Amino acid sequence: MSTYLQGKLRRRMRALNETAEAGFTLIELLVVIVILGVLSAIVVFSVKGINDKGQDSACDTDKATIATAEEAFYASNNKYGSMADLEGKFLSTKSQWYDIELVGEGVDYNIKPLGTTCS
Repeated sequence: MSTYLQGKLRRRMRALNETAEAGFTLIELLVVIVILGVLSAIVVFSVKGINDKGQDSACDTDKATIATAEEAFYASNNKYGSMADLEGKFLSTKSQWYDIELVGEGVDYNIKPLGTTCS
């Protein structure tokens, strides 16, 4: 009879141990949530400046393209031209960020930004 009770007691103890180990505690879940929150905050702040760097690169590329087109126009016409002169033959489209400012009688040029987006 005692072995029957001991077996039954062992089965109940094993069942209690299995159910106690089956899930997570509230503290464990809160720690995981805090860790995920910290990691997501790090990612958000590290990705924040990527758009600004892309805008700067686009502005630099556009400025270099305009300078190359202006020099090609000068090689063809022996004078510097305006943005309207470059459009079509030397530039496919007008720049959204820069304009050409002619200095003197077409002897020099400056590339000036149109807005505050590019410098």
